[in-house]
Amino acid sequence: MCGDGANDAPALRQAQIGIAVSSATDVAKAAAAMGLTEPGLAGIVFAVREGRIGFQRLLTYTFNMLVKKIEIVLFLAIGLVLTGHAVMTPVLMVLLLVTNDFLSMSLTTDRASPAPSPSAWHMRNITTAAAVLGLCKLGFSTAALAFGKFKLGLGPGELQTLAFVTLVIGNQAVLYALRERRHLWRSKPSTWVLASSAVDLAIVSTLALSGILMQPLPWRVLAAILMAAAVLALFLDQVKLRVTSVVKVE
Repeated sequence: MCGDGANDAPALRQAQIGIAVSSATDVAKAAAAMGLTEPGLAGIVFAVREGRIGFQRLLTYTFNMLVKKIEIVLFLAIGLVLTGHAVMTPVLMVLLLVTNDFLSMSLTTDRASPAPSPSAWHMRNITTAAAVLGLCKLGFSTAALAFGKFKLGLGPGELQTLAFVTLVIGNQAVLYALRERRHLWRSKPSTWVLASSAVDLAIVSTLALSGILMQPLPWRVLAAILMAAAVLALFLDQVKLRVTSVVKVE
């Protein structure tokens, strides 16, 4: 509902979105949910576009967090059974939370394309799609942990470092696969996302290689995880497209 006069105020207040034009009276502006600052109605189009972009960013964040939460709970349990000890120390858990949140917050600055039609929350479908992707990520993390224990013969401390590094770097793959509804290479990440990702990797790599707050990990193992994560990102991208073509997430 658009209006400009005092007589429009009741309708502007009752409407789901009451819009006061730039020349509206103070009464109309007070009753409206949104006020235009320039003549004409072009501001409505801009507001709708920005709203849909905001929705896409929220959807990406929700999708991203669900995938990580689904994986981490199962991974800790499987890791305990697989190795016979906890695969994450309290310190590593804190570091994992910090690195994850640091990268996830950068999504608020990421580029996003507005949907061509109105979007809505389909939480059941979003959770279903996230569960599929989370299980794929779980397979990656479990395989890396099993390889480190049975093939490389790493000790308990090194396995904990391996689990931490695998989760952090694997989460990078998840973020890049999910930030774009199409193929992951169809749009360039924002500068803040790229910078946060680089800082994240630099911090984790430095800690893991130097043995700060954790047992040191051979550089060859770290390099192998980085390469495997790149493959994981491409794999998750394909799974995402197939799942979202069947399950409507927006």
